Amino acid sequence: MPRPWRVEFAGACYHVINRGNYRRNLFLGKGAAEAFERALGEAAQRFGWRVQAYVIMRNHFHLAVELTEPNLSVGMKWLQGTWIRRYNGFRRLIGRPFQGRYKALLVEPGEALGRVCHYIHLNPVRAKLVKPAEAVKYPWSSLPKFVGARPPWLHPDTVLAEAGGLTDTAKGWRKYLGYLEFLAEDEPAKKSLVAEKLSRGWCVGGQEFRAEMKKEHLVRGSELERFAGLEPEAVQAERAELWEERLRALAKVAKIDLAELSGQKSHPDKVRLAAALKQSTSVPNGWLAERLGMGQPASASQFVRRYFLQEGNRAATAALLSRIRT
Repeated sequence: MPRPWRVEFAGACYHVINRGNYRRNLFLGKGAAEAFERALGEAAQRFGWRVQAYVIMRNHFHLAVELTEPNLSVGMKWLQGTWIRRYNGFRRLIGRPFQGRYKALLVEPGEALGRVCHYIHLNPVRAKLVKPAEAVKYPWSSLPKFVGARPPWLHPDTVLAEAGGLTDTAKGWRKYLGYLEFLAEDEPAKKSLVAEKLSRGWCVGGQEFRAEMKKEHLVRGSELERFAGLEPEAVQAERAELWEERLRALAKVAKIDLAELSGQKSHPDKVRLAAALKQSTSVPNGWLAERLGMGQPASASQFVRRYFLQEGNRAATAALLSRIRT
């Protein structure tokens, strides 16, 4: 039986979960959680994810993710595959660490997404790894990063807004930690949060949102399945439009005329644009090679790899991307 197609679109939010095979403790070993957190950051930057919250537990992880392009499936494939290769390679293991395909619940933006984020941040408390007043001390979570040094792919807007419209200041985060402590210790609040079934089913949100998403799933999933090959092509076309939009935006801020690109396959302008696209989207090498005239897909990949090996180019790419992001 084929796997159900996931509804993916720019702006969609998800609660993503996966567990270790046979519930094994994947993230207890040396460097395992650090490596997953690092891979998550790389995935978020590569695929343009706005990560709202995450936690890495002993045998599973939770992510609250908002998409900027329809790429959850390809992004999760990259994230889990990259971490598995590093995990197995370091330990000289073979096999599948995860129990199977990840679970992704569609989440309504706003209040529902806020509840998912609070639920994620309180996972270590429910597991009795830390006390409610010390939730921020659990290291493999977005919570201490929000309060301390925050990576650019981690976004605090939902967490703060849905905890009472708090400000992104030291005082605001102290209030948020107090709010989490209240949710963990107040019996009605605790029962309500758990009773929401934020890790079960297929969708988290109000009745109207669920009805809309169910209709969307039927239109873009079940009906399209009748036409062999149509659905993947439609999704690919939608992604290609977003890659083209990003390419034009990058060329504009970099002052590169796309109509006047050099015929040289490895011209610095081409490589600079390709590197920024690879760093911020799910664009494949084949699309880059064809669109920018870089020869074969393998050549485009090699040009970008060499570019990033040169000192200062990663920082230059990050600076370029920052100029087109809001």
